Amino acid sequence: MSTTDPDIAIIDTSSLGDRSYLISHDGVAVVIDPQRDIDRIYALAQEKNAAITHVLETHIHNDYVTGGLELARATGAEYVVPDGDPVEYERRAVVDGDVIATNSMTFQVMHTPGHTHHHVSYVLRKDSEPIAIFTGGSMLYGSTGRTDLLGSTHTDELTHAQFHSVRRIAAELPADVDVYPTHGFGSFCSATPTSGDSSTIGEQRQSNPALTQGEQAYVDELIAGLSAYPAYYAHMGVINTEGPAPIDLSLPEPIDPEELRRRTAAGEWVVDLRARTAFAAGHLGGSLGFELSTSFVTYLGWLYQWGAPLTLIGETSDDIADATRELARIGVDHPSGSAVGEIHTLVGDGELRSYEVSDFAGLAGATGEREVAILDTRQHSEYTDGHIHGAVNIPLHELPHRLAEVPAGELWVHCASGYRASIAASILDRADRTVVLIDDDYDNAVETDSL
Repeated sequence: MSTTDPDIAIIDTSSLGDRSYLISHDGVAVVIDPQRDIDRIYALAQEKNAAITHVLETHIHNDYVTGGLELARATGAEYVVPDGDPVEYERRAVVDGDVIATNSMTFQVMHTPGHTHHHVSYVLRKDSEPIAIFTGGSMLYGSTGRTDLLGSTHTDELTHAQFHSVRRIAAELPADVDVYPTHGFGSFCSATPTSGDSSTIGEQRQSNPALTQGEQAYVDELIAGLSAYPAYYAHMGVINTEGPAPIDLSLPEPIDPEELRRRTAAGEWVVDLRARTAFAAGHLGGSLGFELSTSFVTYLGWLYQWGAPLTLIGETSDDIADATRELARIGVDHPSGSAVGEIHTLVGDGELRSYEVSDFAGLAGATGEREVAILDTRQHSEYTDGHIHGAVNIPLHELPHRLAEVPAGELWVHCASGYRASIAASILDRADRTVVLIDDDYDNAVETDSL
């Protein structure tokens, strides 16, 4: 029998705030909660010189399209999914106490409802002793998975279940067992923000609200703190229950400037991936600015009209490829076109628009000189915690449907860091408003006494 511990490799998807895992030992690998772009999993398994024999899901995911089904089909691995969900594909349905065994590793199923009704965690054992637990959306680092994704009628029941699930994990496993959640690294599937990049059962006993609070206090606090989550979540559970199609990362068809202008004139979704300041300095009238950064796919998926034609503008073909991959992770497949190049060339005979970029010091100066309107695009809870005097709060995800409520006049737009504000500024610019993007950290609003 091997004396070495299994190797646990983390596959980060920082744009969605999630982690997948590849656990390998003696040439065999088990994958937990893989994202849809499984080429990353293949590459890692080859690097570990391990054959994938099992693919395990902790739950039917609501924040991304799973790669589990395709990975299992491509490798011949056994596909393991919690029992209870009416999936439309062949899988091994597991319940509490079941064991998934390879030649050298065993994973015991623990039913941990809360994030969903049928959610499970997997306890990795070596020589019958637990060494790690993969908790999906149950026990997170200093938090737990949110409990409202299946609808408000289930929230109270699931929140109580989440409390007991986390308590069970902590009661049944030793303090030195490592905890590996899927969510909690920026994912909206986390009920509250998490902390840290690693943890153990013992550390969670000291910091996790489900373990430091009484049941009703935990339930009340979690439910009171639940904020809005991306609209695209409504589609993820459906896709993952039906069984996702294989991913297609081929580049969208190139289009010329004339066709690009036709699409913007028709009011189609034409998304410019360049840096927010570059977009502000010059962009095709009618296009929208979604800087290709960590938050790109979350906010585009949140605002996007599901199924609408989507054209991408980028400085390089690599930008288009990266955006295509990000979009495929949430089921936005086959963008309807792309345009690559310098913006003045792409605009051609079209309208080149621009708007000013400033900071909170600039806002303080402007308000001292003239009357300006301030739009705060953060979520309601952020606004309640503190805001600039006189600012109107319309969260970014509500803005397209509340344009009539935006104050008249010169409009200064901010959020917490500038990213959400940059998207809002592009939406308002398309509506022919005079906007100034505040591309600044909100902490600087305090330093300039703007509160």
